[in-house]
Amino acid sequence: MAKTAGMVEVRDSPIHGRGCFATTRIPPNTRVLEYTGRRISLREANDRYWNRPTVFLFGLKDGTIIDGLGIASFVNHSCDPNCKAEEEDGRIWYRTLRGIKKDEELTIDYKMQHSGALEMPCHCGAAKCRGSMFSRSELKRRKKLFATK
Repeated sequence: MAKTAGMVEVRDSPIHGRGCFATTRIPPNTRVLEYTGRRISLREANDRYWNRPTVFLFGLKDGTIIDGLGIASFVNHSCDPNCKAEEEDGRIWYRTLRGIKKDEELTIDYKMQHSGALEMPCHCGAAKCRGSMFSRSELKRRKKLFATK
């Protein structure tokens, strides 16, 4: 049985595991979901999740980490996302970048940085997929770092 939160439901995803899908047409610039969960420190996040293959963590500007528990933690990465994450007053909201069709999967660009992982392969299938969930700037940084060794 799929879980629902208003305009979305969680179900099997062709991108990865489970994902969030629109149950109705969603207009552009619509606040769709809040990324919710327990607030933890970076140290606690590293201690708890260092060797796990799947994590649901979202870093805030102040260094706090949200240990995702809600439906928004199932929004998958895409190099060509249809939503974006916005931080407002220490909360993370997902907002649509364009209109979303019914049954379309909601995605964001994770733009991962400063991870201890060597690789973060992307499976989004976008025409201009960069092949990684790392941000473009992180990929450039890593290219320089590993080129000098």
